Order: sequence, then C-alpha cells, then structure tokens
Amino acid sequence: MKVTRRKLLIGAAAGGGLIAAYALLPRDYPVPLSAGEGEQAFNAWIKINRSGVVTIAVPQLEMGQGITTLLPRIAAEELGADWRQVAVEPAAISPAYADPVLAARWGGLRDTWLPSFADDPDDFLAKNFANQTRLMATADGTAIAAYEMPIREAAAGVRAVLAMAAAERWDVAFEECEARDGFIVHGEKQLRFGELADEAAEFSAPSPPILRPDPMSDASPDLTVAVGNYPRLDGPSKVDGSFRFSGDIRLPGMVFAAIAHGPLAASELDTFDEEAGRRVTGYIARVEGDSWLAAVGSSQWAAEKALRRMKPLFKATRGLPDDTTIAEGLERALAEGTPEVMFQRGETEVALEGLGVVEARYTIAPALHGTIETATATARFQSGRLEIWAAAQAPEQAREQAAAAVGLPVEDVVLYPVGAGGSFDARLEYRIVREAAAIARAVGRPVQLTYSRWQEHLTALPRPPAVAEVKAITGPQGTVHAWHSRFACQPGAHEMYARLFEGLTPERALDASDGKHDPANLFGMAPPYAIDNVMVESLSADTGLPAGRMRGNAEARACFVTESFMDEVAGAAGEEPLAYRMAMLGGNPRMAECLQGAAQLGEWDGGGEGTAQGIACWQMVDPAGREGGGGRIAVVVRARPGENGVEVSSIAAWCDIGRIPHYELALQQIEGGLLFGINQALGMGVTFKGGLPQEQTLGALRLAGLSRIPEISVGFAQNDAPPFDPGEIGMVAVAPAIANALRSATGTRFRELPIPLGRTTLAPTPPPSETPAPEVTEAASEADSVDVPEAEPSELPDGTMAD
Repeated sequence: MKVTRRKLLIGAAAGGGLIAAYALLPRDYPVPLSAGEGEQAFNAWIKINRSGVVTIAVPQLEMGQGITTLLPRIAAEELGADWRQVAVEPAAISPAYADPVLAARWGGLRDTWLPSFADDPDDFLAKNFANQTRLMATADGTAIAAYEMPIREAAAGVRAVLAMAAAERWDVAFEECEARDGFIVHGEKQLRFGELADEAAEFSAPSPPILRPDPMSDASPDLTVAVGNYPRLDGPSKVDGSFRFSGDIRLPGMVFAAIAHGPLAASELDTFDEEAGRRVTGYIARVEGDSWLAAVGSSQWAAEKALRRMKPLFKATRGLPDDTTIAEGLERALAEGTPEVMFQRGETEVALEGLGVVEARYTIAPALHGTIETATATARFQSGRLEIWAAAQAPEQAREQAAAAVGLPVEDVVLYPVGAGGSFDARLEYRIVREAAAIARAVGRPVQLTYSRWQEHLTALPRPPAVAEVKAITGPQGTVHAWHSRFACQPGAHEMYARLFEGLTPERALDASDGKHDPANLFGMAPPYAIDNVMVESLSADTGLPAGRMRGNAEARACFVTESFMDEVAGAAGEEPLAYRMAMLGGNPRMAECLQGAAQLGEWDGGGEGTAQGIACWQMVDPAGREGGGGRIAVVVRARPGENGVEVSSIAAWCDIGRIPHYELALQQIEGGLLFGINQALGMGVTFKGGLPQEQTLGALRLAGLSRIPEISVGFAQNDAPPFDPGEIGMVAVAPAIANALRSATGTRFRELPIPLGRTTLAPTPPPSETPAPEVTEAASEADSVDVPEAEPSELPDGTMAD
C-alpha cells in the first residue's frame, strides 16, 4: 500500500487511534478529535454520537465565508449523513490538518536550500513545513484544494466501517450496503448511524478508501442528493445572536482593557499621567508595553475613560512614514532600484523598440480592511497556564506568540478559536493576542482587550502601496505584440511571513524584508493574454510603512493595472474593448465564455463614449497546480459620477470556478466580493502623517452604504474542472471595470486606486474635533513625542504631535 498524508488509518478510535502524517519521515500523531460521552471519534475529521449526530471538525476560521458549512457538506455527502444531524466544531491545532497547498503557495517566501521542492503541495519541503508549523492558516483560498480529498477519504472510511458493522449484524457483505440519510441500508433493512457507532469503531476501513464515484457538485443535473438541502450551519446562531464572536466571551471575574499604541513604524511609550486615570470610577490598573499602554477597568467604559485621562505620549524611534515619504520610496525604487525579472517570454526589449508604444503609469495607495468587528481577545492566566479566546486566521502562530509574550512553553497555551466578524486577512496578525496575554498575566485576572475603531486603524497594516509602469506595442492587426511592466512595491508578503513565522514585530519585519523581491507581490502581473513577448520586473521599494495583506492581495493590484491598460491599448488601436480582449485570448475558451456571459448579463453595448460601461476580466491560477484548475471571471459595470459620488448602477459577473461544491456559498462569496471590489475601487484608501492614519473611523474609509448597492447579476460556467475557491476572485476585476466605465462616461482615464473621483466626491472625512486640526511635523526624530490619545466615543482622536 502506498501511504500518503491523506490516508487515515481507522481503528480502535475510542481508545485514541493514530493517524499517519508523512513529511520527510513518517510520524504518528494522536487523533486530535476528542470523543465525549456516547461518542466515537473515527479519525481526525468525524465523530458520531449514539443519538446519530455526526460532528465534523473544521480546521479553518469562520469569517463569514461559510467554511463551517462547506467542509461539513463535503463530509456529509460522502458519508451519506442526514444534514439535519450534522454538527461542526473547530479542529484542534494539529499536524493532522496541516495545509501543504498554502505552504507551497508561500514557498517562495522561505529561505530554503531547495526552493524548487518547496513550491508544490506534493513536494516534501512543502509538506514538512506545513507539518512542522502546524499550518492551518485561513488564507489564499486553499481550503477546497487542501481539504476536500482528505475529508472525502475520511468520510468514506467511516461509511465503510459503519457498513461493516451493519453487515455483520445482517450476515451480508458490507459492499452490498448503502449509506444514505443517516442510515445504513440493505434491501428493506436499515440501521441508524448512531446505533452502529460503537461497533463500527472496532473495524478497520479499506485502504485506499472506497470513494463515491462522483465528487460533490451543485452543478450536476440532479441537485436533489440523498442528504437533502444544505442551509448554512452558522446561519441560525447568527440570526438569534448566539454565535460567539470575540467580544461575546464572558468569564468569571473578568475585567476589561483599553489600549493606546504609538504610531507606525516605530515608537515607544514615553510618558503618561496615571494619577488622572486613578480618579475614574472602576479603574483597576495600568499595564505598559514597549509601544503601548493599557488601562484595565471593571467595565469597558471605565477602561477607555481612564486611558483617555492618562494621555499617553509616545517617542518616535525612527522616521515616521507619511504620504510624502511613502511616495518618495516608490519613486526612488523606480529611478534607482535594480529590477529583478519575475517573468519573461520572448524578446521584449527588442520588440518594444520603435514607434507606436503605448505607455501608462498606475499608482495604488495604501488601504485598510474596513473590518466590521474591531480586534478583540480574551485571556486568562492562572496556575501556569494561559487560555486565549480570539479570532485567529493562523491559530498555531498566534498561540506561539501568546506563549512568548508570557514566557510559557507553547504546550501550556490553549487557543479557543471564535468566529471573525469579517477579516479580509486582518486576523492573520497576532498583535492583540500578545497584548491580551501580557495584560492578563500582569493583573492576575481574566481580561478582555478590545481595540477601539481608532486603534484598529492605527495598528492595522495596510495594503502595500505600489507604482506600476506599463508599456506595450501593437502589431499590424492591432493586437499586442510586446508587453513590459515594472512594478515598484515593498515586499509585503515577506513582511507577513517574517511576522507570522519568525515572530518579528511589524517594524523589524519591515527592516528584515528590505531589498527583497517578493514573488507574491507579482502574482498575476503577467497578463492572461496570448502575447508573444512579455517581461515583468520587480523593484523592491522602501516606503518606511509596515504593510499587510488584503482581500485579493497582489491579484487585485495586477488586475487593476492590466485591465485598465488593456482598455487604453484597445482605445489606441481604435478597437472595441470586448472584441479586443477576445482577439487577444488565444487558446483560452473558458475565459472567452466568461467575457461572453458577462456581456450578455450586463447588456454590453460596446463601451463607447457616453455609455458609462466598463469591462474587465481576470484569471487566477489553481493554488494546488491541478490540471485544468484555476478561476476565471469577467465583469461588466455601469458607473458614472453623480451627486453622491460615483454611482455604480449595475454590475454583472460571469465566473468559471470549476465544479461548484455548494452553489449558494459560491454565489454569496462572489456577490460579497463584487461589493468589496466596489469599495476598494472608490474607498478604503488611507493617508498618513507622522505615522498616523488620517482616516480614523469606519465612515472615513468611504464605504458604500446600503442605499448605494447596485443591481448585481452573477452567472456560473458549468464544467467538471477542479473547484476553485470563490473568496478572492469576485473582487479583483471590479476596480478596473469601474475605471473603464468612468472613462467612457467622462472621457477621463483614472489610473489611481482608489479612483480619485470616488475619493473626492464621496462623503468627506469629518473633522477630528471642534479644536483646530493639529500640525504634524515631518519624520519624527528620537527626541519627538507623539500624542495618540483615545477619543471619547463621540469624538475622533486628534493625533497631536507634541514638541
């Protein structure tokens, strides 16, 4: 038998069976799914109660994307369970759930002696890294690629042993038994799963598992499958309010903390007035960190009020970034940097010589996530043991950092995952987990730390700013003959990796990544068209601003640049945008179908002057490198300037994400992505002065309200290609489609993201307070102190920089 990491060895599970996980060498790990009274845990994924309830372990964070429904549905259909009796629980941190697909996706960020063996999910370095780090991060849309087959094989194994238990009772061959609707059936005889669970645990499953002939698909002709309809498992609890987010945790004796941080990129706590805080009723204590001050109170209100009265000042330990220094860093990279070729095909330099070159320059500003829920974490430190309740996209890495913050071995830290109220990769960061752990240890009581909206924005690591210069030359028939793009951006993915896996602070990660070229920054920068001569160059920029990740990441930036520029090239050639793209696709019929589908849904009429229509398309590679995999989308938008800013009246999208395991979840993800894309196009941008974000409230990010939601139409291609996660692809093509629509509506080409028209005509940022806006000096020296007070709930902080 050839054993792979996906093979689950089932047997004697009630006593703690073993699962095999192979990396460089085989190792055995205990089954991480614990069984309660009356339950049998069959493997890392599934346990069954005598009442018939089937519980599925989910190793990823529920952030509203529906992962706690998608993975259980895959298991339920393969098992033949009754969906009404399916439950879900967060998976324990374990190598059993390690994600080699994500490890391979991030392989280019690791310094390894064999890089070619680290960027494929089946290569041993990717598997080894995933196992060693217990990589269970919710990121980059790898859930289906990483977990569908292991879950199917686990469910098939459980189905087999249930059938064996029933077959022994009936004295028949287990292969003659079926599993459906929570029963094992043979002719007229049937037994519930719960009745068979204890006996089934004594059997060993066939190896390899006997899978059902067809994987789960909502695109199949017969949508009435044995397990029935699949409403979201998290839906009822979110409707009745019982779903627990970080801020819902309550513990005996718990106190509350408010916190103030210094500005980015580096500062330390200087002075504060504790006596003023002591005069607040309910004040308990203050806790200091290197770059933060927390006030602890009997209520959140008391903690926040005490912190405001303490008026903490922070000392800058280096130059603080602002819009000017950020722009200078990008310009310096373009003018003086040494480019690294990240992709090349043909002879670009020769092909671009001569007349008729079309050139354009695009700028992408820093942007904030605009999360619904601000960061919250609850910690309890007692008897040499730390417990943490927090929404963590990378749970093991957050756990390790919490342990480091209080000087414990990681084995003495327990992380209880709770859902995130929208994240968009913000909860890959663990800063609040370290702080909550340190505060809990200092005060000796359970503590809940909640960031105010201002602190959420102040500590958020924004989308990396970037500048792209693109030029192309067209051939005799008007099609692109050569394409050359230069992309200046800081190595934000390297920064993320250094924070996540090396435990560096944002400032130290920024320094450690300086000068590196970031392949993750260039995902998608090679255009998805049949162009003979293509060159993509990376220029590493030093902006002085620590950066993070945002939904869509590099693909969103690449699509904005590429699809805006394609419209410019089409216009220079005198061609209609849709027909021009179709001519440039080459052998890509699936993308052609997306363009045609979006054009039909959006009633495309050519995108000529005055039509206010724009079109864009994009293709994303399969994270596991599966043949025929990847996702494709085309978007048609109607948008024009209006009294309340840019008015997007309609948006139509046609998606090809391969086989669709759960249609409703896919539709929700695409629709949500389209709305996120509108906000990214017209808002979410952030400006900096002295390391302080000037957009200090959610309203200041200029997000579209419900009254401005356009008419949305979505269609899906029907095929059996490997399923592609819809979480990112829905938003990437929206911004260029809006920019192209505004070009047809106004005659002006917008090459900035966020689009400046949206930035200037949407609701203005309210003034910080009734007092005059403070003056902010240029980059602070070590002698400068920075006042970053907490605001009253009805106020905004003024971010005063003190002399």
